[in-house]
Amino acid sequence: MNPAMMISRVKTEKKAVAFTFDDGPNPIYTPQLLQIFGQTGGKATFFMLGSQIEIHPEVARAVHAQGHEIGNHTYSHPHLSRLSGPECLEELVRTEQLIVGITGTRPAVFRPPYMDYNEQTAAIALSLQYRVAGAANVGTMDWEQPGVDFIVDKTKETLRPGNILLFHDGFGDRSQTVEAVRRLVLELTSDGYKLVTVSGLLRLGEPEA
Repeated sequence: MNPAMMISRVKTEKKAVAFTFDDGPNPIYTPQLLQIFGQTGGKATFFMLGSQIEIHPEVARAVHAQGHEIGNHTYSHPHLSRLSGPECLEELVRTEQLIVGITGTRPAVFRPPYMDYNEQTAAIALSLQYRVAGAANVGTMDWEQPGVDFIVDKTKETLRPGNILLFHDGFGDRSQTVEAVRRLVLELTSDGYKLVTVSGLLRLGEPEA
């Protein structure tokens, strides 16, 4: 197994998936998601931007206090392949330091903005001991606000145990995403799925790209 590969799922027979949220923390939508997961006892991973942690540290603290995972999504959401090595490292380290300030521990997982990932980024992620999270449901395109039904249906089309699921809680109106996640969380938990963090999912089986 390539330790620097971008992981979209793990091979497991256990009915478990990892909901993930990019681009927060957001003072409107992140708390709504926390309420949804609080009602079911599920956990999620929030890939946060350092710039947004600085603006909304109280929201990041609430995510951590409720037992969810905070992952690194860079400081300013750049295309990492367009940066020099030192610039890429700075994006990750600056955000890592902010996450440590909130949680007291280093983040274990990282997702590159735009899924823009090359050998240089892989080497830097590996040097920081990050596991790199992709997603199995990128066709949902929830960032485009395609409609609640579309987000739900596209996620369910690819659904299987071990999937990492991608959604967004920052940048723009995310009300469609919140409602789609509300429906998916209720349906999946009713169907016996366990909602776990990315790190929790990785403990269940062999990662797959």
